[in-house]
Amino acid sequence: MKKLSFLLLLISIFGYAQKFKMDTLLTDKISIRAIQLWDGKVWYSGTDSKFGFINLKDRSDKKQVILSEKKLQFRTLAQDETDFYMINIESPAYFFKVDKKTLKSEIFHTDSAKTAFYDSFVIQSKNLGISISDPNEDGFPKYFNFNNSKNYEVLNYPKYDKGEAHFAASNTNIAMNKSMVWIATGGKKARIFKFNWSNPYVWEVFETPFIQGTSSQGIYSIDFHDKNFGIAVGGDYTKQADNINNIATTNDGGKTWQIQASGQNAGYMTCVKFRPKTKGREIVAVGDQHISFSSDYGKTWVKISDEKNLYACEWADKNTLILAGKDKIVRLSFQ
Repeated sequence: MKKLSFLLLLISIFGYAQKFKMDTLLTDKISIRAIQLWDGKVWYSGTDSKFGFINLKDRSDKKQVILSEKKLQFRTLAQDETDFYMINIESPAYFFKVDKKTLKSEIFHTDSAKTAFYDSFVIQSKNLGISISDPNEDGFPKYFNFNNSKNYEVLNYPKYDKGEAHFAASNTNIAMNKSMVWIATGGKKARIFKFNWSNPYVWEVFETPFIQGTSSQGIYSIDFHDKNFGIAVGGDYTKQADNINNIATTNDGGKTWQIQASGQNAGYMTCVKFRPKTKGREIVAVGDQHISFSSDYGKTWVKISDEKNLYACEWADKNTLILAGKDKIVRLSFQ
């Protein structure tokens, strides 16, 4: 009876019969909150200065390197055509560059400010990327314009409200779509900061109806299907079953947000991604206690798995979802 109910659930989600399989790709003593896909492999960074990969087709093809003896915690991971990049949380923040072919690493920048805490790092091309740190005592965060690790420039960032910051939950509180960049905050305020790479010194700041007010509440992850349609998820990591005002969508590039499925979802979420080749209709979100799916542009959600301790997610292709978290990387396959 349980198998039949599960199959019917999948049919209702996707609109057609589809087999669902989850398998574990990697186990290790590590917490992973940032992943990238390249060359048929899942690349990850995590605790204890660990960085490595696992091959999606051949699990015996894997490698892990220790980038520092300091046992750093990495919660960011970005890539361009030739290299991977990551920054540890806390101060001093070391900016690592790892050659994709040789896996040789170097530190190309260090931020020794005592308030340094880098939450995310996103690179769209070799000369276009951004990393972000929580604000300092005066309320000013650090945004850096990334230019192939050679040209680091502080942008003309706006001041945050007291108690407003970011969450280093899955390296996804920054979204990029062509020349547009969106940054999500949480804590006392849950807002969206937006700028265009053609003029990175002009920012727009948008209020949201998202849950906010305490240090554990707010937007944890955002994704944009195009320059107009986007989604934000999050909640309160101290009350993970709470599901009020923790999902919102926008149809005007982040200016206004509409709460979706309030009180009718599985709770706290750390990562959200649009499913490829579905024109923004299908979306996956993951939290510490569940994996959830929407087949109607984020309006309604169905929990498809009770798998726990997963934080980050990324589509390898339309039918293959990779998830990572505490001590594991798993693959969710739809066939």
